[in-house]
Amino acid sequence: MNSNTSDITEKIRQQFDFGPYPRSSLEQTPKDNLRYLYWHNLATPYYLRNQKFWDSQDKVILDAGCGAGYKSLALAEANPGAKIVGIDLSEKSVELARIRLKHYGFEEAEFHQLSLYDLPSLGLKFDYINCDEVLYLVPDIVRGLQAMKGVLKPDGIIRTNLHSLYQRGAYFRAQELFKRMGLMDENPEEMQMEIVTEIMQSFNPRVDLKQKTWPKKMDDPKNQHTLLSNQLLVGDRGFTIPDVFQSLQAANLDFIEMLNWQEWNVERLFQEPENLPVFLALALPEATREEQLTFFELMHPIFRLLDFWCGHPIDNSAIVPVSDWTDSDWENATVYLHPLLHKDPVKTAFKGATEQLQAFPLSNILPIPGVEALSLDITLTTCLFPPLWESPQPFKQLVERWQRLRPIDLATLEPTTPQTAFSLLKNTLTGLEEFGYIFLEQ
Repeated sequence: MNSNTSDITEKIRQQFDFGPYPRSSLEQTPKDNLRYLYWHNLATPYYLRNQKFWDSQDKVILDAGCGAGYKSLALAEANPGAKIVGIDLSEKSVELARIRLKHYGFEEAEFHQLSLYDLPSLGLKFDYINCDEVLYLVPDIVRGLQAMKGVLKPDGIIRTNLHSLYQRGAYFRAQELFKRMGLMDENPEEMQMEIVTEIMQSFNPRVDLKQKTWPKKMDDPKNQHTLLSNQLLVGDRGFTIPDVFQSLQAANLDFIEMLNWQEWNVERLFQEPENLPVFLALALPEATREEQLTFFELMHPIFRLLDFWCGHPIDNSAIVPVSDWTDSDWENATVYLHPLLHKDPVKTAFKGATEQLQAFPLSNILPIPGVEALSLDITLTTCLFPPLWESPQPFKQLVERWQRLRPIDLATLEPTTPQTAFSLLKNTLTGLEEFGYIFLEQ
C-alpha cells in the first residue's frame, strides 16, 4: 500500500471515528421494515443466479464496513439462523455495532476492527458478503473485490455498490470546491462543517451547486452531520456501469444482477413500452445486460448507487427461465415463498384480509422496488400462503388445493377442472416469480 493510499485510508478511519455511520439510535430497528430487509436477504440473489432456494440457516455472513451496526442488524433479521461477522476500519463504529447486536439478542455476532484487505486474517469463509457504501471509498476497487472473493465460498454471493458518476456529479463538484478551499486537507470535523454550512446558505438560490446539493432540510442543524457523507466525504469517487463490469472482469467475478433490478428497465422509460421507436425495439432484445444497464444510466441516472450482486464464475447455461417451462416442468416444480413473506406483519395482514374478505395488498406489505400496485384475490392468497408458511409445496398439490377452495368456475358455473386450476396457478406463480415474491424450483 503506497503512502498516498495509506493517508486516504487513515483519513477515512478518522472520519468515521468522529462520525460513525449510520447515526441510528439503539432503539431503531429494521425488524418490521420488510422493504429494507429485502435488500439484505440472501435468498433473492441466489435464486436469480441459480433458480434454487437458499436457506439462511447456519450460513456465515460478513458485513464488510459494518459501521455502527444497523445494517448488520438488518442482515441478522433478514436471514434467520445465520452467523453475522462485521469488520470496519473504525474502532468506535465496531464497538457500537457490538452493542447494537447484543441489545437485540444476537449474541453470536462478532465484530473486528479490520481493513478489507486483511480479511484472510479472520480465517473464515463466507456464504454472503455485504459491502454496502464502502467500495467507492476503497482506493483500489479491484483489489477490494479480490479481497472479498478470496474469503467467499464457491457458491457465495457479494453485494456491493459504487457511487454513480452521473447521478452524484454535483456532490463531486462540491467536494472539489471544498478541497480547493483546504477544508478537506485534514479530517473534516465541526469547524469544517460550520464553514461549509455558512457558504452553502449564503449562495444565491439560483446557484446550481446549491440547487442540487442543498435541500431545504439541510438548513436544520440536526441534518448537517450528513455533510460528512456528502460534501465532505473523504475519498469519494464516481463510477459508471462500464466501470462496474470492467472491475468485475479484472477481479474474475461474475455479475449477477442489480439489487433493484426491476427498476433498471429501459422500456419503462418510454411512454408506450409496447410501442418503442423501431431502432430500440430491434436493438434492446439483442443487447447484453451490461449494454441495457448502460443505456438506462445514460438516459435516466436517478440512482445514487450502482448497487449489484456478484460471485465466482459459474456455468448456469442449463437453467431454463420459468417463462419457457413446459407443462411437464410445472408438474415437477416445487414452490417456495420468499423468506420475508414468513414474517409476522405478513401474517397479520393476511388475517385482516381474510376477516374482511378483501384483496391481499401484497406490494404494500412487501414493497419490492420497481413492482407497482399488486394485490391478490383473497381465495388465491388462501390457496398459496397458509400451506407455503408450513413448508415448500409441490405445484401439483397447490392445484388440488385450488380445486377444493374454488370447486366452481365463477364465470361458467361449471366445475373447476384440473386444467383450469393448472392454468390459473401457472399464470399467477409466473407473475409472482418474475416480481420476486416466490421461487420456483425443479
